[in-house]
Amino acid sequence: MTQERLQLGRWGEQQAVRYLRRRLYRVLEVNYRSRLGEVDIIARRGSVLAFIEVKTRRQTLFGAAQEAVTLRKQRQILRVAQGYLQQSALDLQPRFDVISVMAEGQRVRIDHIEDAFRPD
Repeated sequence: MTQERLQLGRWGEQQAVRYLRRRLYRVLEVNYRSRLGEVDIIARRGSVLAFIEVKTRRQTLFGAAQEAVTLRKQRQILRVAQGYLQQSALDLQPRFDVISVMAEGQRVRIDHIEDAFRPD
């Protein structure tokens, strides 16, 4: 992955964290990694613990950002979430979201898809 794409991804995650905090989520983890994989953001709001995949794009030539969360990626996020819930003492309802961050010149468009996918 190029340095430019890494920077764009980090920028998108920062935008997503700001967005979540404005909506009264408590961000618990950013770029959470375990031996099972990685989740971009883990955030809590009320009784919900959201495991969030962030996809950042400058254009939609290759499809919408949320379309890039493949079945394989979903399964990885589910495994990481299971491990996280087992090791934490949190008794919260897990939810799996996707946040799409679209850089449109100087403007930023954020789409938050709550409950974007569910365990099989």
